[in-house]
Amino acid sequence: MSAALSAPTIATVKATVPALEAHGLDVVRAMYARMFENPMIRDLFNQSHHGDAGSQPKALAVAILAYAKNIENLGAMASAVERIAQKHVGLQILPEHYPHVGAALLGAIEEVLGDAATAEILAAWEEAYWFLANILIAREQRIYDDLAHAEGGWTGWRDFTVDAVVPESAIITSFILKPADGGRVIRHRPGQYLTFWLEIPGQPPVKRNYSISSAPADDRYRISVKREPLGLASNWLHDHVVPGTVLKVAPPAGEFYLPTPPRRPVVLLSGGVGLTPMVSMLESIAERHRDHEVHFVHGTLDGSTHAMGPRVKTLAAGMPNLAVTTFYQAPRAEDRL
Repeated sequence: MSAALSAPTIATVKATVPALEAHGLDVVRAMYARMFENPMIRDLFNQSHHGDAGSQPKALAVAILAYAKNIENLGAMASAVERIAQKHVGLQILPEHYPHVGAALLGAIEEVLGDAATAEILAAWEEAYWFLANILIAREQRIYDDLAHAEGGWTGWRDFTVDAVVPESAIITSFILKPADGGRVIRHRPGQYLTFWLEIPGQPPVKRNYSISSAPADDRYRISVKREPLGLASNWLHDHVVPGTVLKVAPPAGEFYLPTPPRRPVVLLSGGVGLTPMVSMLESIAERHRDHEVHFVHGTLDGSTHAMGPRVKTLAAGMPNLAVTTFYQAPRAEDRL
């Protein structure tokens, strides 16, 4: 890996900023189209996030543009690099996958920009891609090593058995997971997620991330999943997963988590199923810092969709400095203040 990008590459990449502002999303969509034709990397991603209506193409287009704008000051990209590295670890992306992604990106730039994608521009973006790729590869390897050597740690996909299925509301169900080998698990950081490799009959392998909704433990995780009307994975989990079902799970990942110990009053603000990492944080505070000042603020449609309300009330009874506030968008007649 080069110690630094060359001056000509920096200048050329910065010169492509206007083109990325105008055509960056088209480049990313063409890139994903190429990647999903490649069986080496197609199944690594959650393809539901990458279609025309998905969120991932827009997010990546913004990230590529930010990289081009900050090519001389990559310190400004540190948080984005960490977020990407954590996501890659969850998806089990390895160094051998990077050449395929690079080829897809360069091919997409050439396809979308046409004659404007000169040999000079393509060479500059190839150097810039590999500079960033090697930063990610090095960071991801450190994360993989830390996970492998942690108490209860593992690498790759580990079999977990569903120990219990718990309805939390009309649309959200919790799944309690224990290692099929009976061993320990990594004590996650409250706010992190698990990545699942789901084998749904009649479908190619499906990857999904679900926030852990419980406090760190030595022997289990809990995820709480909303049934999405058109959700392939969420509907399969709700309709077919029962106690005893075995699921493949990658180690906990994610850069969004509660500092331990919390350094100042904590506000946990969520809407709908977004409460899952907040409940993990709240349970963790209740176990270790029960006198800490916490404000738990949650909004949902109505009482029927309000998940984990009883659990939060139970925690509130034992936490003198916990204030719980709930908002319903369209309260039913039976919902009471």
